[in-house]
Amino acid sequence: MEYFGLTDKGRVRPTNQDIFQIEAREDNRTALLVVCDGMGGANAGNVASRFAAQSFIESAGDALSGTLDETARQNLLTQALKQANETVFSLAGRQPEFRGMGTTLVAALIQGDCATVINVGDSRAYRFDGEAMHQISEDHSYVEEMRRRGKITEADARTHPQKNLITRAVGVEPCVEGDLFEVRLNEKDMLLLCSDGLTGMAEDSRIAEVLANAPTLELAGDALLQLALDGGGRDNITVALFALGKKQGV
Repeated sequence: MEYFGLTDKGRVRPTNQDIFQIEAREDNRTALLVVCDGMGGANAGNVASRFAAQSFIESAGDALSGTLDETARQNLLTQALKQANETVFSLAGRQPEFRGMGTTLVAALIQGDCATVINVGDSRAYRFDGEAMHQISEDHSYVEEMRRRGKITEADARTHPQKNLITRAVGVEPCVEGDLFEVRLNEKDMLLLCSDGLTGMAEDSRIAEVLANAPTLELAGDALLQLALDGGGRDNITVALFALGKKQGV
């Protein structure tokens, strides 16, 4: 079991409103990864993402000490998301400078070869099978809704002027619903959680190429960051990687 994460403010933004956290227990092969991409003026985005990630990890952390079935994993992540949303929404209501702030959230709870993913917003989860990327999560965004309805193509979605307009976020409303996904991992699979600072700068095929050629997760993360920077680095960039086995075996 291996894991690695990094975050960078990119080439344009003055601050980094992204955050990631990873908690793991080697003894029972359990890991919890979360990536948040904050939004809001001044420092509000930083606050939203930080408090959401911390609250989510604290709420879901009990899972690291035991083994859960699929229903229990989903319930635990749903409850952790609820707690994260309440934390951010409450803070925004108490301080005027934080009013309206929010954050995306994508998280994965892995136990053995089973991964449960939850997401809100347009930060993504992927499974990489050694050759190709398979997107697990579905973006909650205006452009993605149009793409699903057939009104625009996938190529159009990548360059649409409203591609950053999300339709669901943590902390904006009193309640928020996350989408849940179940994934079975093979020994050669990797999980990638990332903010749109990566996916907005690089196509899935280029990300797959990097993951296929990097000998370690750390080098893979570094190479993904460079890929996003080379693509323009117009947003904050965050990646969190997980693999059951050694990356050298991919």
